Amino acid sequence: MARFSLGVVMAMALTAGCGGGGGGQPPAPPAGGGADASGLSAFQLEHGIGPVTEAVTLADVDPKLVETGKGLFEVKCTACHKIAERYVGPPLNDVLTKRSPTYVMNMILNPNEMVERHPVAKQLLGEYMTLMANQSLTIEEARAILEYLRTQTQGAPSAQ
Repeated sequence: MARFSLGVVMAMALTAGCGGGGGGQPPAPPAGGGADASGLSAFQLEHGIGPVTEAVTLADVDPKLVETGKGLFEVKCTACHKIAERYVGPPLNDVLTKRSPTYVMNMILNPNEMVERHPVAKQLLGEYMTLMANQSLTIEEARAILEYLRTQTQGAPSAQ
C-alpha cells in the first residue's frame, strides 16, 4: 500500500513539474495593454471590467434616451441609489465626474465581477457593505441609464 501511495505522489509531482493539468500557469494578460499587480489592464482600471470594451464617447444629450433611462433608473436603481444622497449605495449625481462613462456602464452590467476584481468597486463595497444587484440589463439599457445620469450631474447639460 505504501508503494502505491509513493507512486501516486511521484506521478502527481512529475505531472505538475511538466506543466500537465494547467495548474499554476499564470493567466494571460488582459486585452488592451499590460496588466498591473491586480491583473487588470490600464483600460480595465480606468473603464471597468465588463462587456463594454471600448471607451464610450458622449455626444449631445439625447432627450429620448434620457427619458428611457429615467424610467429604467426609477424601476431598477432607486431601491438602492438616490441622486444626491447616500443611501444603500452611493449618490449618483456626481458619478460621471469620478468615473468614466464606460466604467459606469460596466458597473451596471457586470457588478459581480467588478466587486471581485476591480479595486475601486472593492473599495465601494467596503464603504457601503452592500453588493450591487445585477439587474440583467442590456448594453442599450445601461447606456440609457448613463444618459439619464448625465443630466443629474451638477452643471450637466440639459436634455431639452
